[in-house]
Amino acid sequence: MDGNGRWATRRGLPRAAGHAAGAEAVRPIVTRCAQLGLDALTLYSFSTENWARAADEIDALMSLYVQYLVSERPLFLENNVRLVQIGRRDGLPPAVLDELDRSVEMTASHTGLTLNLAINYGSRAEITDAVRGLCQDAADGRIDPGAVDESAIADRLYTAGQPDPDLLIRTAGEMRLSNYLLWQISYAELYVADVCWPDFGPGELDAAFEAFRRRRRKFGAVAEDSGPVCPDRV
Repeated sequence: MDGNGRWATRRGLPRAAGHAAGAEAVRPIVTRCAQLGLDALTLYSFSTENWARAADEIDALMSLYVQYLVSERPLFLENNVRLVQIGRRDGLPPAVLDELDRSVEMTASHTGLTLNLAINYGSRAEITDAVRGLCQDAADGRIDPGAVDESAIADRLYTAGQPDPDLLIRTAGEMRLSNYLLWQISYAELYVADVCWPDFGPGELDAAFEAFRRRRRKFGAVAEDSGPVCPDRV
């Protein structure tokens, strides 16, 4: 969800105002995805690298997380959304962790859209944590090192048990992955929207889904014909 700061700067507003507008943009997107019956939606909200930002901006973001988690609980309950946090907990303020835990607990039995909130997330850190856990289990004799395969690694990722993403949407015209779900998006389709995140609404989301529907997905295989092979859904 890129471009909050630029959105604010272009309007002569502080960066914190852009993040607040970005938080407001989340609600209609989550609602739309829940209505469409998607299995999972992951929002890259705060990366492990974002700690290098100015302290006042970080404080504003953390306050926004607390406000968002409290204000959006009715949305989660009404739309059968299950909230999951992916990322490292270490370093997050107690207030953020408390509200995260409350929302996760309240929605744990929900069977609709899984909303992964990536806070203090970095894909390299995720893979490192997974490998470290496997190494420890091997050293303790709980697993055979020779039995470690892709499934074993996937089962140790923060997204264990969830399907790999079909579509990665990047806003604000950015053309990089930014240490995001590097393992999981191996065969995801990429879609770049020029608008900044606060201006990314359901119409832009539908355009991304339509572009996805027209993609020809081969997963490394040789296609037998020239027509689209994607189903008419996402």
